[in-house]
Amino acid sequence: MASHAQDMTRFSTLASLRPPRTAVTVAWMIGIAIPLVVLGLLFVPWVQTAPGTGQIVALDPADRVQQVTALVPGRVERWYVTDGQSVKAGDPIARVVDNDPGLLERLAAERAQVLAQITASEQAMAVARIDVGRSAQLLADGLAARRDFENAQIKVAEHGAKLAEARAKLSRVDIARTRQSAQMVRAPRDGRIQSLNTAAGATLVSAGDWLATVAPESAVRVVELMVDGRDVALVRRGQPVRLHFEGWPAIQFSGWPSVALGMFDGRVRSIDPSAQASGLFRVLVEPMPGKPAWPGNQFTRLGSRVRGWIQMETVSVGYELWRQLNDFPLEFQRPVETGPRKGAGKGLADKDAAKKAKPAKNSAKDGGEEEK
Repeated sequence: MASHAQDMTRFSTLASLRPPRTAVTVAWMIGIAIPLVVLGLLFVPWVQTAPGTGQIVALDPADRVQQVTALVPGRVERWYVTDGQSVKAGDPIARVVDNDPGLLERLAAERAQVLAQITASEQAMAVARIDVGRSAQLLADGLAARRDFENAQIKVAEHGAKLAEARAKLSRVDIARTRQSAQMVRAPRDGRIQSLNTAAGATLVSAGDWLATVAPESAVRVVELMVDGRDVALVRRGQPVRLHFEGWPAIQFSGWPSVALGMFDGRVRSIDPSAQASGLFRVLVEPMPGKPAWPGNQFTRLGSRVRGWIQMETVSVGYELWRQLNDFPLEFQRPVETGPRKGAGKGLADKDAAKKAKPAKNSAKDGGEEEK
């Protein structure tokens, strides 16, 4: 096809064609947008983030969900609470009774018998000691044989052994009574009954079997984030974190935190030194002082899911795209060197030596002038 203007006269139809305004406008927009995008990639800042997912947990272990277990074997005779009921520390939850209903009475009778044995052994011990003293006096006066004195000492030792055995038996009986008397299962702290093991009421339970779950209603909350091992090496205490709580409406731009909506601020409290079984590292995040408080307990309950972005260094958008395409790690900020550089000490020493040498030279010159 002819490309010169004088040859277009041969193609009248082609010469009469004009590009549509829309196409021209789009072409101009593309031509202007491409340089702007390039400039944006070079100069627009982007905050790198280390993402993580986790949940809300209580900072104090005593404020976390706790399982109440049976202290003695037996069966649940009575429940004192229902699901969802609020309890105070020490309130009864269930009563566990032994399979033998008369066990406590028999233990009490056995304890009384052991106490009687201890009393008798103590009295016999006192009498045997008196006999030892009497035999010693008679032996000194020559009125008794040494064998009688030794027999009296043997009786004292025998009564002492019986007394020690009776006291040990009393301790065993007291331990058994204490364990069996701990049949009332009580709430370890203030909270709400989350669930009950109602099957325990119809079956036998052993010591340590789960009976109920108590969830605290007020606790100091922190966020537990699971972070990838490549990013955790760059996480430090005090770093800012942006949090998105499950069920809370939010719009998140991880690279531009200033335009995000519905997000909440936190800071890194601690980092686990070892990984979890999943290979991820746990990072605890606490509320950021001076920032808006996190949603209330009715919106962010213990165990609710959370997404977090730990803020790192600020780079350009182009660099971040290049890093993401190449699957490179986050930018690492090298520590600032505050000490003197290598060779700086030598230069300072040379300058000091020169300053000290200059007054000496001037003094030598003054001395020569005085001689003249």
